[in-house]
Amino acid sequence: MKFGAELESRIHLPWRDAYMNYNVLKRELKDRQLDHGWREHDEMFFLGAFEKDLEKVYNFVARKLNDDIIPRVESCERQLNSVMPFGDQPSDLHRALASQLADILVDINELARFHRLNQQGFEKMVKKHDRWTHLNLLQRYKQEMQQKWPLDALTQTFDELVVRISHANNHCEGPPPPPPKGGTQQEQVEFERATAKYWVHPDNITEVKTIILFHLPVHVYNRKKQYEANDAAISSVYFDNPAFDLYTERLQRDEGAEAIRFRWYGQDAKNVYIERKTHHAPWLNGHSVKDRFRLKEHKVVPFMHGTHTADHVAADLRQAGNAAEHSIQQQHFIAEGVQRSFSQRKLSPMCRVFYNRTAFQRPGDQRLRISLDCNLTFIREDGLDGRSRAGGNWRRTDVGIEYPFHQVEERDIHRFPYAVLETKIQTHLGQETPAWLDTLLNSHLVHEVPRFSKYLHGACQLYPDRVPVQPWWLEVLDTDIRKPPMLGVGLSRSLSLQPLVNGHHRHSLFYSDSQQPTAASTAPRHLAINFSSANKMVSRQRERAGDLLSRFYPKLISDKNKKKDEDQLPPPNTSKQQPQPPQQQRVRSIIRKIEPKTFFANERTFISWLQFCALLLTVALNLLNNGDRISRIIGGVFIIMASIMCLYALGRYQFRAWQLRTGRYVIRYDDLYGPSVLCVCLVTALIVNFYLRLPQLKETTTTSP
Repeated sequence: MKFGAELESRIHLPWRDAYMNYNVLKRELKDRQLDHGWREHDEMFFLGAFEKDLEKVYNFVARKLNDDIIPRVESCERQLNSVMPFGDQPSDLHRALASQLADILVDINELARFHRLNQQGFEKMVKKHDRWTHLNLLQRYKQEMQQKWPLDALTQTFDELVVRISHANNHCEGPPPPPPKGGTQQEQVEFERATAKYWVHPDNITEVKTIILFHLPVHVYNRKKQYEANDAAISSVYFDNPAFDLYTERLQRDEGAEAIRFRWYGQDAKNVYIERKTHHAPWLNGHSVKDRFRLKEHKVVPFMHGTHTADHVAADLRQAGNAAEHSIQQQHFIAEGVQRSFSQRKLSPMCRVFYNRTAFQRPGDQRLRISLDCNLTFIREDGLDGRSRAGGNWRRTDVGIEYPFHQVEERDIHRFPYAVLETKIQTHLGQETPAWLDTLLNSHLVHEVPRFSKYLHGACQLYPDRVPVQPWWLEVLDTDIRKPPMLGVGLSRSLSLQPLVNGHHRHSLFYSDSQQPTAASTAPRHLAINFSSANKMVSRQRERAGDLLSRFYPKLISDKNKKKDEDQLPPPNTSKQQPQPPQQQRVRSIIRKIEPKTFFANERTFISWLQFCALLLTVALNLLNNGDRISRIIGGVFIIMASIMCLYALGRYQFRAWQLRTGRYVIRYDDLYGPSVLCVCLVTALIVNFYLRLPQLKETTTTSP
């Protein structure tokens, strides 16, 4: 589907007039170019229309934020600050404010979709203009227009609002339950967690954030200061050698494979975290681990060159007096291992990875942590092509955190098209995947990519001719990961326009979190109006065929789909080795609760068809028993029609009941063709009857006196 048609299909009707006129701009661009070539007055006309649309969209989003959403958030914050904290149970005011915050989150999600769709349209129109006219509107769009109407900056406003609502929502819920013993640490040196990674399409980012926020609060590292958009920025410089040994070992998952990076948070790089990831670490009996320690920025370069040794790191920690001796010994061990790798492998800065992270975690409880990384960007830091980008330093100083980094040359940068969702569960402490998280991870909102690595992806994109091996997920990157929406999953509104999350009201979510999950508790309980836009580009033919036949031929469909999956496997890459993707977990089907009156409505429809068939059979029997030859012919036709109608009604009744029981949506519940075909058959039978009776009518008219 072309973007113009996609834009039309995803328009939020109350805001129709606020969208950009993509098809109008495209038509003007094409017609003028084909009619007489592109001239100066054509360029002036196009720029005027383009800037008018850009100003309209920006003003609409800014007005909705400043005049509607932000005042509502501030009003909730003022009311929460003016009331006393509650004890064991929230008051009616806290419940009312929590419902208002949930309603605001749904509005933010809808506005974020509007912003994302129009932003994508402007970017596509700029590229189309430059390709057809051979002019450079892209540079003007990035420098002048984005300075005047900064659509990119509005994304940070959405993130700030989500964090503010999370803090306010925490006050409405009350204090969190105390974490279990052994689940907290002031500053961890070693991390041992089971992780899984997923890609999230930009259309679903705000919706995924909102769903997680209803169950886990946004984690802010420094709660002593006011949260700012820059606090979400995370930058990491990965190190490797010209042969990309660390890259190859990590991709092939060799024993003891390392990934070494220097990380800092926000704009300020005064505190730099030296981190090392080890696959199947021999000192931990084969367990994978991430460990780190902290250095001041002015000590990073001496540490790389070996003049600031592990002994100096331990001495600085003892002098500060803030760490226990066991922690000091651990950090000494880490620093010694990292310096050994720098010396033996000749490591140098290779690739910078930047993203804005939203982390979800209960304060002091690290058993379950979820992170969502947006604006993922990879920037070259090396000097392999003779250009000294870092200038002898451990990182480039000409690059900050100003996404999307328009000042960086396009050959030095790669912008990842999706966000990365990562779940980190400390299974060794007994933590299991909650039911709500299991529903989210099995839904259409995320796409699982096992063993995805930011550094591996950035290196293979920035150095395609130098890396010896390519990761398996590159082929997935060329496909659209959006899927058809699932019933009862995501943000929606009830018939009374109350916000719903996965078909549940806000208060029922908190209750279900504290209860043992059951099939009834996870099923949607309310009829919802889903405002999320479906991706019409995804074909459902295979899904429909499988659902229709699997009721009667489950083994046939299983074998058929298995063979189709084998036929669609990519051919082996002869030029470069390409590891096969790991086996993904089977998605569990969820039996959804349906109201009993829905089954009764299906039964009443079936009985109505049977009543009409019985009436038609009565007429047919009278014609057969009491009529002449023509009447008996018409009676026979009516009997055949009634029999076919009975079988058709029975089949529709059984299939519709199966759809309701399993929650699968294969065909529409209402019958579009049955009544129409019935009317056509009845009219045809009457016409045939009239045609056969016509000679007798003429004969009667002729013989009458």
